[in-house]
Amino acid sequence: MNKNAMFFDLLKNELKIRSFSPRTVEAYLYYNQDLLNFCQKGPTEIRESDIKRYIQYLLGERKVANATARLALNAIKFYYLKVKKRRFNYLFAINLPKRPRRLPVVLSKLEVRQLLSVVKNAKHKLILALMYSAGLRVSEVVKLKAEDIDLENKIVWVRQGKGRKDRQSIISEKLVCVLGKLIKNKTVGQYLFPGQKLNTHLSSRSVEKIFSRALNSADIKKRATCHSLRHSFATHLLEDGTDIRYIQQLLGHKHLETTQIYTRVSNQRLKEIKSPLD
Repeated sequence: MNKNAMFFDLLKNELKIRSFSPRTVEAYLYYNQDLLNFCQKGPTEIRESDIKRYIQYLLGERKVANATARLALNAIKFYYLKVKKRRFNYLFAINLPKRPRRLPVVLSKLEVRQLLSVVKNAKHKLILALMYSAGLRVSEVVKLKAEDIDLENKIVWVRQGKGRKDRQSIISEKLVCVLGKLIKNKTVGQYLFPGQKLNTHLSSRSVEKIFSRALNSADIKKRATCHSLRHSFATHLLEDGTDIRYIQQLLGHKHLETTQIYTRVSNQRLKEIKSPLD
């Protein structure tokens, strides 16, 4: 048995107790183990200077992005400060430059219609339409179950979304009929969009491929991703006069500042409007 296994069992248990996502658990375990491999030390032997050298190694030799180095540092901080209760005087002083925040890629309403029109598979079209009409992340739409759809009130429940919180969003009137037919044959607990294996849902990667094919077929040249449908949902609501605080709730943003980036996108799109004099 790995001599470090006991130490990382503590880390894994603490992460699960705090409801960290499986992806985050995997990343935190990886970077803590990678630190030990780099230093050739056990967890109890690690010093602040080792952590600093490791982060410099990630940025310098491995040439990882600042965001990746920050993830590694957060993983290490969590283990040594939260789990092991170690006292490091300067660990929080390691500062990494933040990457410039780019404006999200937004599709116009016409482009969204073009995108949906080229998708011939009804279920695939419904997935993309739900993501746009309710502002869902790809990881959220694939996990939808029959009981998450409230057609009477035109509400979709997003269970344990980002930040492990439930929220509500809206269902388009145009999707009520097709959703009604879909959930008619579903029982409680069944995924709306099942995967190939029993009791699994469609993978996020499959949805990304569906979106990518549709983008190409619609001949849309923007560097859009599945997440652009969520960005487009927020931007179009804002442009139609919806209060930004309601948009914040629909998106499940903890801080209003996160939602306010769409005001910048909306202002940017003003530049695309031609003056009647032109």
